[in-house]
Amino acid sequence: MAQVEATTERIIAADAETVFDALADYRNTRAKLLPEHFSEYEVREGGDGEGSLVHWKLQATSKRVRDCLLDVTEPTDGQLVEKDRNSSMVTTWTVTPAGEGKSKAVVTTVWNGAGGIGGFFERTFAPKGLARIYDAVLEKLAAEVEK
Repeated sequence: MAQVEATTERIIAADAETVFDALADYRNTRAKLLPEHFSEYEVREGGDGEGSLVHWKLQATSKRVRDCLLDVTEPTDGQLVEKDRNSSMVTTWTVTPAGEGKSKAVVTTVWNGAGGIGGFFERTFAPKGLARIYDAVLEKLAAEVEK
């Protein structure tokens, strides 16, 4: 099994604290940021960063739906880590200052991919598809905090 990784980033015209706080707000803001690929969004515990337990279904392709139950941690300042209890998938959000009144938001998702020919296609196409999905999340995040 090879590890599969997808990374997306965006410069946002808002300070890093504002951007991070919006991402960590699972109770109110996060649901507004999710494109149509996400469904059945639910905060089961917490709702503000560290200690939150969040559920959603992620439909990456017409045939592939992932039922995600995510434990949220904040290992360092400006970083949220979402570990899926149902798979090897881990998504890390990192927000850092990027000049006056700007920040850089980076989202990286890694998981253990399948083997064989299916794994080849997963490693080839899944990162691009997931990057497009998370680019849409970052676009909505920018629109939310740049108001």
